[in-house]
Amino acid sequence: MGTELGVFLTFGGMLILLFLFGKALLVPLKMILKLILNSLLGAILIIVINLAGAGFGIAIPINIITAVTIGILGIPGAVMLLALAML
Repeated sequence: MGTELGVFLTFGGMLILLFLFGKALLVPLKMILKLILNSLLGAILIIVINLAGAGFGIAIPINIITAVTIGILGIPGAVMLLALAML
């Protein structure tokens, strides 16, 4: 095997490994960013629910647990927290 072929194969192999390693790190990063975005949207939804429910005496506390709950579960999580607040 010539030196040029060995360098070419090594370069190609490292390029494939770099691609696979980068892909493996990108998937969890996307999940974390999606959870953060959904949690922020959940906090905004809690604020809207608190503003609308102020006349009825309904309030959901704004904290990390409620925001992440709505961030993970979405609208069903908001309905669940609203039902728990009405108890």
